[in-house]
Amino acid sequence: MKTSIYSIKFFGLLLTCLLTINVFANQSNEQAQQDDGRVSTPSEIEEYILHHLKDSHGFHLVSYTNDAGERVHVGFPLPVIVYGNDGFTTFMSSEFHHDSEGKVIVEKNGSRFVNYHSKIYELEEGATELVFDEAHHPVNASKPLDLSITKSVFGILVVGLLMLWWFSSLARQYKKRSIPKGFGRVLEPLVIYVRDEIARPNIGEKKYRKFTGYLLTVFFFIWILNLIGLTPLGFNVTGQIAVTAALAVLTLIIYVFSGNKDFWGHIFWMPGVPILIRPILAVIELVGTLIIKPFSLLVRLFANISAGHIILMSLIAIMINLKADLTPVGSTALSFVLSLFISVIELLVAFLQAYIFTMLSALFIGMAVAEHDHDHEHDAHGNEVPDAEDIRENFI
Repeated sequence: MKTSIYSIKFFGLLLTCLLTINVFANQSNEQAQQDDGRVSTPSEIEEYILHHLKDSHGFHLVSYTNDAGERVHVGFPLPVIVYGNDGFTTFMSSEFHHDSEGKVIVEKNGSRFVNYHSKIYELEEGATELVFDEAHHPVNASKPLDLSITKSVFGILVVGLLMLWWFSSLARQYKKRSIPKGFGRVLEPLVIYVRDEIARPNIGEKKYRKFTGYLLTVFFFIWILNLIGLTPLGFNVTGQIAVTAALAVLTLIIYVFSGNKDFWGHIFWMPGVPILIRPILAVIELVGTLIIKPFSLLVRLFANISAGHIILMSLIAIMINLKADLTPVGSTALSFVLSLFISVIELLVAFLQAYIFTMLSALFIGMAVAEHDHDHEHDAHGNEVPDAEDIRENFI
């Protein structure tokens, strides 16, 4: 009961923080009359979707034009932390006033910064605007080291803290009772599923416990972030290739440093094949182990999550693109039905992508730590004759 009360209090506090927003105007009346900020053309919709997929330095929830004709943006800022020519500089992203075209200049500690498409640039002395050359490289600005708390970083921190809280609470319950209570009853079957259906069959009875903690962390981390990405907050953490690459590199490090003698022996000097072919196979196996396997992990997660966001937002845009052909009511109804259907599918995809990443990670780790049976038949030249089990394992 106490755990449930604490959970309610925590989510209440989190919701309060999220709803503590800054509201401000960043256009004058004349500018608002010229451009009300609405997304109405196919090119503007495409640009908006691509902007949504990118990371940003603050949350933008909604925009509207007030009675005075000013364009008002509703959201909440995040800390901007950069290391430039004058050392560390920090300020809130609200000082850019939701500008992402490099027009608003923020002056701090003798330096001047602009935000251009979610990238922070430091202007040179005397520069009044950001200028690019023909190759679209800035000629009067440089990129400082950006250590800001962006939306993706904020999402990672929130999910990390939630997981630490939930699973530490679940672990404490097992010290006092055999069956958890409260939210622990939701987590327990998922933990058992990852342990018994992913870790144990792919890594083996003897060694699966050593890697189950990592597999559980990856599974819940990806799954929860995928679910948050379906909310109106605009998260797209697992759609950032830097995040998926980092997760893939972690799996790479684990199975490379956990690989036993048999694993590396089969890579560098494949048994059962002619000696002249072994060096060629060694190169192929090494490329597959160090490049292809982690690349398949990162690109599968990145591509599927990004594609889901693009499809969903494209279906929402039907109410704008087909308004003239289907009338506002018809286009809105069609957009709502298709978007609702895809949103339900995306709930399945959120779980499926977490499952696939965790399953492949377990499979790669299991191949690296597997103990091979060396009692094989040998041919007339002394080479091992692989049995059916070896052939199946190499094929997988």
